[in-house]
Parts: sequence; C-alpha cells; structure tokens
Amino acid sequence: MAIRLVVTITAAPGKGAELAKAYGPRCADAMKEPGCEQFEIFQSPGNPDKLVLLEKWKDKAALAAHAELNKTRPPLHPEWRLGAGEREDYEYNRTR
Repeated sequence: MAIRLVVTITAAPGKGAELAKAYGPRCADAMKEPGCEQFEIFQSPGNPDKLVLLEKWKDKAALAAHAELNKTRPPLHPEWRLGAGEREDYEYNRTR
C-alpha cells in the first residue's frame, strides 16, 4: 500500500522563500528514486515561512530505501529552519 507523508516545516523568519527554493533540487532528486510518486514543497501564501513537503511512496520499502539514502545527504540549511518540523505518515487509500 502507498504511503503518504505530510511534513510541516517552519522556516526562520524571512527565510521561507529561500528554503522553498533550496528544496527544488532535493525534490527533483527524490522524484528519481524508485517508488517515489510525489515529492513536492509548498509555501503558504498566508505565512511565507510555513512550508509543507508532500511525499507519496509506492510502499513502505520504497520509503525505507529513501530514508537510508537521506542518511547520506547533508541537512538542507538547518540555519534556515526553526525546529525539526512535524511529520505525519498515512497509508494512502483514495476514498473518492
């Protein structure tokens, strides 16, 4: 079953646009990984320092492989973030 991740990221004040832009190449790389169906960053128009990363993986194995690969990547501008963010995982089961 597919896995959906919703990751909420709070940027440091005034750094939302820069952080969203920095995610562009990371998102493009993730989309090339086996089993990645979506990996996109969104910036809130009402609060530009609030970002949401939407991920969708074919299955738990694809997500686990991504997690292992992420351990080899440097953190993406930790100085531009406040806290570690919040991650929610869902089993993706379209209801409509």
